[in-house]
Order: sequence, then structure tokens, then C-alpha cells
Amino acid sequence: MKTEWGKMVAGELYDAADEYLLEQRERARILLLQFNRSVDEQRKLRRYIHQNLFGSVGPDLVIEPPFHCDYGTNIHIGNRVFFNFNCVVLDPAEVHIGDDVLFGPGVQIYTATHPMERDLRQRGLEAARPIGIGSGVWVGGGAIICPGVRIGEGSVIGAGSVVTRDVPAQVFAAGNPCRVIQPLETGTEDGGVRGR
Repeated sequence: MKTEWGKMVAGELYDAADEYLLEQRERARILLLQFNRSVDEQRKLRRYIHQNLFGSVGPDLVIEPPFHCDYGTNIHIGNRVFFNFNCVVLDPAEVHIGDDVLFGPGVQIYTATHPMERDLRQRGLEAARPIGIGSGVWVGGGAIICPGVRIGEGSVIGAGSVVTRDVPAQVFAAGNPCRVIQPLETGTEDGGVRGR
């Protein structure tokens, strides 16, 4: 018989009030409390928290506090990733983020979802679908990435967009719901994505 954690990461309906899940969310909250109170000069503390919070994390991760997530352990982050202020990642399912990805302020990434059936919601059941964000992606401020979405390498998501379906590689996509506006040139002029 699967645990509630096992059901959660498998994308099945699970009980979010399960004791183990509550403990894991509390563990994340304690680490996030330390992180969100830290200052730029506390780089070693921040790196320690990143390594203990996330499932995997590459070098040169920069997160501007405050940052919030459910568990952290389901988040896998590549090299040279930047999160601006006030980003939220709801991670009952896995979130995979490639290298050289930029997130504007207030970006929200939701793997969590709820059943459409009212009686299942009232019983406290939830579900989750994984999200993948390819290398070289830039997500504009205030964008929302919905459960199950994949964003292809090098794409740009316009500020305030609501991404409800997959976005192919090397396109600019924007709107609510987010849709492809135009293709982008391949390659990078500066040798990589840096800065804010």
C-alpha cells in the first residue's frame, strides 16, 4: 500500500493532512524562515539552506528573499538560476529547472491541483502534476505556471502570463492563457543568461 507521499509524487489523489506530509512541510518552513531572514552577506548560510531544502541544486543559485515552497525536496535546480523577490513554488510534484533560468519577481509555479469533484475536495484530497522548465528560459514577473506544464529551452514567458499548456523551445509566449507570439533567434549574444 502506497504512503500518502508515494501517492503525491506519483500524481495520484492524496491526503494533504497526512502526518508525514505535515512534518515535511514544517521542515521546509523552518529552513525558509532562516533563509527569508538572511541578508546578502550570509552567502554560506544561504548555500547551506539551498543544499538542505532542495532535492538538487547547481552552483551559482541566487534567490532574492522572500521565497516560499511546500517541501523543497521535489525542486531540482540547474546551474546559474536566478529567482527575483516573492517567488512561490508549490512542489508536491517534481519541478525540474534547467541551467541559466531567470524568474522575475512574483513568479508562481504550481504543481498542486485539486479534484473537480466537490466531494473529493471536501475530503481534503489533492493531486499534483510535475513541471519542467528548460535551460535558458526567462519567466517574466508575475507569471503563473500551472500544473503539468513544460517550457522548452530558450523560451521567454511574458510578465503576467498564465501558462496553462506546454510552450515549445525558442519562442516568446505571453497572455492569459499564455500562447506563442513569435519564434526567437537561437543562441545568446552575451554567452549566457546573467543578471536580473
